[in-house]
Amino acid sequence: MRNYEIMFIVRPTLGEDEIKKVASNFQKTLETNGAKVTNVDAWGQKTLAYEIKVGNNTYKSGYYFVVNIEASDDKAVKEFDRLALISNDIIRHLIINKED
Repeated sequence: MRNYEIMFIVRPTLGEDEIKKVASNFQKTLETNGAKVTNVDAWGQKTLAYEIKVGNNTYKSGYYFVVNIEASDDKAVKEFDRLALISNDIIRHLIINKED
């Protein structure tokens, strides 16, 4: 099993329920593609180190989430990456392969 840590930032202009829905949908994406979610850590809204421009919007803060998963292959990680890149709700994401 491979261990991954995924950090993503949700845009701050969403409401609380919408933010939870975005995080839940991405967690379901991981699970339906064969990954086992071992931990979800919601850090809340944080100020970004630098402004991030997405489309016509510039963001100075965002809602941080860190998800730890176990997966036998990289199918779930690739699907998460694909969806996060095209999502308007995720302003940044990072996937780390944690070696034991």
